[in-house]
Amino acid sequence: MKALLLTLALVAPAAFASQELAQKKNCLACHALDKKLVGPAYKDVAAKYAKDKDAYKKLAEKIQKGGSGVWGPVPMPPNTQVNQAEAETLAKWILTVK
Repeated sequence: MKALLLTLALVAPAAFASQELAQKKNCLACHALDKKLVGPAYKDVAAKYAKDKDAYKKLAEKIQKGGSGVWGPVPMPPNTQVNQAEAETLAKWILTVK
């Protein structure tokens, strides 16, 4: 029981912090956790890349450089407010969304 509580104490703040970072960096203007807005829902992104061990690297690059064609015709513009470490943090968090 103590191990479970310790795990939750360590994981929950990291998940919250990453959602807070997504809001701070305007990611949530186009994405939501559980529904499509302008871009795909984060849960759908996580499901699509669930078996790709390098997914966080690909997503971090898309966050910083933008992309198009994977989720439809609307391109994702680069997020110039996000540095490499933040992009990786966001990508890893996105991959945990269910």
